[in-house]
Amino acid sequence: MIPIFILVAAVAAIALTERSVEHLPFAVAAFVFNAALLLLFLADLERPLLLSGMLAVAIAGISSVKFNHSALKLTVSDLPLAFAGTVPFFVLQYPRMMLGVLAGSVLFAVASIAVLLYAAGSPISIAFRIVLFLLALAGFAKASTSKGAMSLRHTLTQGRCFYATFMASLADPACWRQFGALALSDIANEPLPLREATPARSADSPDIIVIQHESVFDPRIFGLPVEPTVEAFLSPPDAEFGRLNVDIFGGGSWQSEFSLLTGLSSASFGSSAYYLFQKGAGRFHSSLPRSLASLGYKTSLISSCRRAFLSYDKFYSSIGVDERIFVDELPPPFDVRRFEATNSDAMFLDAVVDAHIKSVARDPTPRFLYALTNFNHGPHSRQLVPPGQFESERAFAMASFPDVGYAEYYARLAETASAWQRVRAKLASSFPDRPVLIVHYGDHQPVLTKQIDRQLKGLGDGRRAFGTFYAIEALNIPHLSPGKGADLDIAFLGTVALQRAGLALDPIFATRASLLDDCRESYFASASERKRRFHRTLVDLGLIDLMPNARQAR
Repeated sequence: MIPIFILVAAVAAIALTERSVEHLPFAVAAFVFNAALLLLFLADLERPLLLSGMLAVAIAGISSVKFNHSALKLTVSDLPLAFAGTVPFFVLQYPRMMLGVLAGSVLFAVASIAVLLYAAGSPISIAFRIVLFLLALAGFAKASTSKGAMSLRHTLTQGRCFYATFMASLADPACWRQFGALALSDIANEPLPLREATPARSADSPDIIVIQHESVFDPRIFGLPVEPTVEAFLSPPDAEFGRLNVDIFGGGSWQSEFSLLTGLSSASFGSSAYYLFQKGAGRFHSSLPRSLASLGYKTSLISSCRRAFLSYDKFYSSIGVDERIFVDELPPPFDVRRFEATNSDAMFLDAVVDAHIKSVARDPTPRFLYALTNFNHGPHSRQLVPPGQFESERAFAMASFPDVGYAEYYARLAETASAWQRVRAKLASSFPDRPVLIVHYGDHQPVLTKQIDRQLKGLGDGRRAFGTFYAIEALNIPHLSPGKGADLDIAFLGTVALQRAGLALDPIFATRASLLDDCRESYFASASERKRRFHRTLVDLGLIDLMPNARQAR
């Protein structure tokens, strides 16, 4: 009688956490399989059922925490990330959340020990246990091939089926990766013939400045108003602008950098996406910097991080960025210690533009500059904008959405917008005749937008968490048409920048440009067969090395 009561209670708890009738049978099958597996080692029914139910609730809880901070649920592919810097990152950025996870883990461990020691029931013969296990295994295997289980792969951005999604990933070969190798999940067997190279549309080769704005999104995505200065930053009246879809939420900015520079989705590489800068150095031989270098450009990076951060120096060197300047190397009067107290965009962007102006003065060769900011990174419980500055903007934000975290986000955004107006004016006055194309965009949304979405009772659009902004501005480039542009995926933003600059496209970029109509705002999520065949072409041509060679292994 007691085992039946435990079974009913566990199924009820799973149903409450899953919130999906369609996927509940698979979740129950997974629960029964876990219980049957434990039953092989524990001779009674009570303890395996209790432990399996507790495990299901714990997995759902951890997955829910991950979802709230990354907009993606937990899968088995995430487990290696614990050893790739994810846990230390969360401890540093979200200490309260991690303290809660630690407390929950301790409670789970204590409860499990108590169950093992004090909840034993009547013993069952080993023969009967083996039969139950084989039946549960067959049921789980059959459930794993069902339409409901297969559809869980497409629900990673939906706030339900937390336990079922993780258990489905255990049975999904695509979630298991060979150590050291890269694997493309969206690749066809047949290659796609490359397009002919596209000739340049202009005799001029403008400087191209790309600025990645850390954790910046357009509040209007959530129906929140913005002031004129912020509006002019997010959607400049004399520029092309629109919504940008990215692969990440809450962190992992380098995945957006990877996508922009290689024209590929980081999500295509599954569990390797988080550490592509480490595993991918030397494996990607077609990139935006390399294409521009072939057109005679000097390529450079200015990062608000120090040189030792992750594998930035190695990765950027491997994709063709010749000059790499990190924040601890910017010359005076820039003060790195003062800067790192707040990571202020007002300080950093001014230093970036000064460095660019000096580089052009030394050598007038066309330049590609990629600048990475860090000002608006969470948590937004810290007030980085000094008291007395942008107070009216903070009050405006509080009136729009009464949350101190959002008010801090908006105050930082207002400082960035104000700083951008100044540095853009400096660029214009420094280069009255030199053509310059400026692309700036948000790399991902901060965690606080989850709270905004909940309080505003969002419509349940899982992709909204992955929307930021892009704007393409021009100095002395007459052919750029201003106005609202198409929604774009970040994998296309580099290609669009080349098109707007009027530059020639090599066969790789010309083919990628032809995929715009196929994929548009959703590169990875697109079902385009031409995209999958294009990936096969890149691999066949040796432009993506999926297996490490001897030099990379060293």
